[in-house]
Amino acid sequence: MKNFKKLFITIGVILGYVITVGTFFTNKVMYIKKKSDETILKRELTEGRFTLNEVSALQKEEIEVNSKFGYLIKGWFVRATNENKKFIIISHGVTMNKINSIKYMKIFLRLGWNVIIYDQRRHGETGGKTTSYGHYEKFDLKSVVDWVKQQFGNNITLGIHGESMGSVTTLLYAGMIEDGANFYITDCPFSDFEAQLRYRLKVEFKLPSLLVMPFANSFLKLRDGYTIKDVSPLSVIKNIKNPVLFIHSAEDDYILPEMTKELYDMKEGPKKLFIAERGRHAYSYAENKDEYEYVIKEFLSQYVKD
Repeated sequence: MKNFKKLFITIGVILGYVITVGTFFTNKVMYIKKKSDETILKRELTEGRFTLNEVSALQKEEIEVNSKFGYLIKGWFVRATNENKKFIIISHGVTMNKINSIKYMKIFLRLGWNVIIYDQRRHGETGGKTTSYGHYEKFDLKSVVDWVKQQFGNNITLGIHGESMGSVTTLLYAGMIEDGANFYITDCPFSDFEAQLRYRLKVEFKLPSLLVMPFANSFLKLRDGYTIKDVSPLSVIKNIKNPVLFIHSAEDDYILPEMTKELYDMKEGPKKLFIAERGRHAYSYAENKDEYEYVIKEFLSQYVKD
């Protein structure tokens, strides 16, 4: 009887641990705390990325695109001053929204490109209940690409720029069966979600991944319909045939630059790598503006026909 009671208690403790860890971890992943519009805008203004006058002067058209998941994807479309068939879609990172994409929009507007910036799933004005770090977001990106082509035809030149989670979304989209854009620019992506989570568990919680990952993976599949292993740009990188510009900053200690180097090494065909000297995560442009813009111009001149 005593042995049975001990076994019962042991099983209860283990189940309690599994449920607690699985629920806590998946809540952190699925419902990551987002930054407010005010916080993002204040940061961008304070750090000199743009001015309020610049934003108000933009001749932006608000767009709404239907997601296959039943909500609206909302964004802005800004036309180039010269009418042309060159379009760039810009995809922001986790916790951010389209305000964070304005600095990149300015680069491409100066280069004469039509620009679409949009809010990713569960961010900004776009619907969606959970964040999936590129898994579901890649289908929303496909919907935005389809919208652009429906509006302006299939004979356009189309590029996609992504930052952080936006760059993972970009690579996962590009790695699907169809290669829907002419080129891709990926700034500070992780190469594999599982590897990134293992690294963050070690850095932030000082926990061995074996105590968390198996349970978290099962709970994520149960609660949100996908597994951590499903979010892996590395697993699809060889499917991408069109040119990719890989960008990362050497000082990034949130997503390590080695991840971008790994993706670059695995990518077959046309590609370019830029490791910025300065800048924490997602600050490659902020801390290396001239070099960043130069590399983009060089990449476009090399791989994109006017």
